[in-house]
Amino acid sequence: MLIRGLIALAFGTLSLGITEFVAMGLLPYVAKDFNVSLDTAGHIISFYATGVATGAFTLLFVRQFKLKHILLCLIVVHILGNAITVFANDFSTLLIARFISGLPHGCYFGVASIIASRLATQGKGTSAIAIMAAGMTVANVFGAPLGTAMAQSLSWRSIFILVTLWGLIVLTSVAFWVKDTGRCADTGFKGQFVFLKDKAAWLVLGATLFSNGGIFCMLSYLSPLLTKVSGLPIEMVSIVMVAMGICMVLFNLVSGRLCDKFTPGKVSTVWISISSIILIAIAFTADIKIVAIPLICIAGGILFATASPFQMLILRVAKGGQLLGGASIQAAFNLGNALGAFAGGLVFTFSLDLHLIPVFGFIINVMGLICVFFFAKNHERRFSVEKIKTLPGNEDIA
Repeated sequence: MLIRGLIALAFGTLSLGITEFVAMGLLPYVAKDFNVSLDTAGHIISFYATGVATGAFTLLFVRQFKLKHILLCLIVVHILGNAITVFANDFSTLLIARFISGLPHGCYFGVASIIASRLATQGKGTSAIAIMAAGMTVANVFGAPLGTAMAQSLSWRSIFILVTLWGLIVLTSVAFWVKDTGRCADTGFKGQFVFLKDKAAWLVLGATLFSNGGIFCMLSYLSPLLTKVSGLPIEMVSIVMVAMGICMVLFNLVSGRLCDKFTPGKVSTVWISISSIILIAIAFTADIKIVAIPLICIAGGILFATASPFQMLILRVAKGGQLLGGASIQAAFNLGNALGAFAGGLVFTFSLDLHLIPVFGFIINVMGLICVFFFAKNHERRFSVEKIKTLPGNEDIA
């Protein structure tokens, strides 16, 4: 592997991770600043996710460009979106800024995962993608808690100033450190969609959407869950987020190694089974801090234990449409975020017991478990590395 290039890619996922996940700890501050309700403030999460889903399809129009050039353009859009966020003077402008910030997210992961796979040695593809995605997990250790702390002492906008400046560093590191890996094979506009005719692709996308949505249902409203149910002082929320971020880093890297040894589908099935049990357990133990907090951290870790496996699976499944496939999996991740934030917000909209937040998450998560179980059972063997390497358009999969 060309580790320096993977590190540069990880710098980008770090920036994207902060932009996305910092919102979880900022909702009370955004609500107060713009004089909106907490569930309305949660729309900054949904609008970002909608931007991710929308942006994924822009890759269809740049598929003939070099991967590195596409990546650099995406970083510029990322910087622009965060800069607008800093200066948003009303809630509508903030929502537009969050939408713009989300546009390059899925595209970046889609392009970066292909580059990482091309940089990887044989049999190490999932580990390479895990390193690329590690920036996203590190964002939860330092970035998101830092944003919460800065919101308390300065302003919720201050973290977005830092992200904008970091974006310039990302732009420079990608320009100089990432190797030119060429273009993807152009199968034409329609050819990008052919893989969607296969049921396996929809099972992977469904598993991604629902498993991510189930956990994110709880994480979207982590602050009120910890403070109003677990009785944790709001100042301690950032510490919990650091602990959860550490779990994300470890689970992501460990899962990448496991998938290189076993198979991504089987490993993901185990992870989502565990997270389903944990979510329902949190519903019953949310009042007991010493139990609930470790469970929440583990659930957060599992959120990223499945990220790299799903990213690799879609590259294997999306024959002839890897750009669209790689971006679509991120669209599924973030549509899951939107679904989770919406489901959790219903608790506030209808003044329900806050213990129901992880219950709603459990229901969504089980749907993801069903999808990944049937993929692993009925389809994964068709997409083993040995078989897909012989198919045109999949020569890059490691």
